[in-house]
Amino acid sequence: MREITLEERIKAELASYNGTMGIYVNDFQGNKVEINIDEEFETASTVKTYILGTLFDEVEKGNKNLSDKLIYTQENEIEGSGILRSLDYGVELTVKNVATLMIIVSDNIGTNMMIDYLGIDTINAFMQSYGFTHTKLHNKINFDIYDKLGTTTPRDYGKIFEMICKEELISPEASRQMLEIFKKQHYNSMLTKSFPQYFLDSEDTGEDELIYVASKSGSMDACRNDGGIVSTPYGKYVIVLFNKNFTDPIYYPEHQATVFGSKVSRLIFDQYLALKGRIK
Repeated sequence: MREITLEERIKAELASYNGTMGIYVNDFQGNKVEINIDEEFETASTVKTYILGTLFDEVEKGNKNLSDKLIYTQENEIEGSGILRSLDYGVELTVKNVATLMIIVSDNIGTNMMIDYLGIDTINAFMQSYGFTHTKLHNKINFDIYDKLGTTTPRDYGKIFEMICKEELISPEASRQMLEIFKKQHYNSMLTKSFPQYFLDSEDTGEDELIYVASKSGSMDACRNDGGIVSTPYGKYVIVLFNKNFTDPIYYPEHQATVFGSKVSRLIFDQYLALKGRIK
C-alpha cells in the first residue's frame, strides 16, 4: 500500500479551502514542509516581529536602550488592536514595555511609536542584513492613508523564528529575551485553536506546562497570518501559516483561514508528537 505523505495529508485538509495558504514547518531534524513558501504575503502585524528584532539589534550595537522612555501623544493615536488607545495621552513607558505591548497585544500605537523610534530605513536595513530579503516595511500603520503595511514570505518568517529558536538572532541573550516576549503573545488561535488545551494550561490543571507557543500573528482584510515556535517535551519546531486570496474580509474566530489553519497546525502537532520530535 502506498504511503500517504505529510504534504498529501495537508492538501487533503485544504481541499475545500477557498484561499491560498503558505506553509513552512521545520523540525530541526532535517525535515521540512514547504508549500507556497516564496509567495509574497501582506505581513499585517507579523511585521512587528521584525521590528522587535530591529530593536534588539540596535540595542546590541549601542544605538538604542531598552530603558529609554517613550511618551504616548495624540499624534501617535491610531485605530486597531492594542490597549494604549484606551489610556490618556502623556503616558510614559520604557522602550521595552512599548515593544512588549507591540507583540503581546499587537498594539498598533506602540508599533508606530517603535517605528518612529527606530526609523523605517533602519528596520528595512535590519531585514536585509539578516537575510530576510523578501521582507519590507512599507509604511507606518494608518489605515486611512495606506492599504499596505509590509510584505514578507513564509520562508522569511520561518527563518526569523528559526534563528530565535537556535539563539542565533543578534545574540543568545537577545534571542532569549525575544523568546520570552513571544511566549506571552495573546493571539495565537490559528496555531493553538485545535490543540488539546490541557497541555497549554498549567494554572487550572495543576500539572507542569508541557507545551508552549512563542509566536506572532497578524490579520488584515487581505490576509490572516500566524507563525512561531511550538515547544514540546520532544523538542521544538517552527511553523508558519500565511493566508490570502480568501473571500471573507470579516474578522471573527471561525474565519475560514483560522479554521483551516488550525486544522493544519493540529495535523503537524500530532505528527510531531507521534514521531517523538520529527514531522517525517
